[in-house]
Amino acid sequence: MTTTLGAKIKRHRQEKGYSLDKLAELTDSSKSYIWELENRDTRKPSGEKLTRIARALGVTTDYLLDETEEPSNEVLKEAFFRKFSELEPEDQEKIKQMIDMWGKKN
Repeated sequence: MTTTLGAKIKRHRQEKGYSLDKLAELTDSSKSYIWELENRDTRKPSGEKLTRIARALGVTTDYLLDETEEPSNEVLKEAFFRKFSELEPEDQEKIKQMIDMWGKKN
């Protein structure tokens, strides 16, 4: 089954509990622009806009452009790593320590 860019944006926006206004704010877009992306297949966002939308939704641009319905495990890992990489070094260290502690449970 194929899924359009607009349908993916809308689904992931709703899953995150974001209103059109919130996603517009997070991506430096207008509410009407996000609505058009979700509802009109004729809108094609720039690479920069698509990157901002993907980041806000926690997916990759490749996934949004691909017509497959669900993001793969690799897409989710890549999106997580991108967020991790943007954290301050001390926050990254805290996460590394948590992962180390979880690994010692076994």
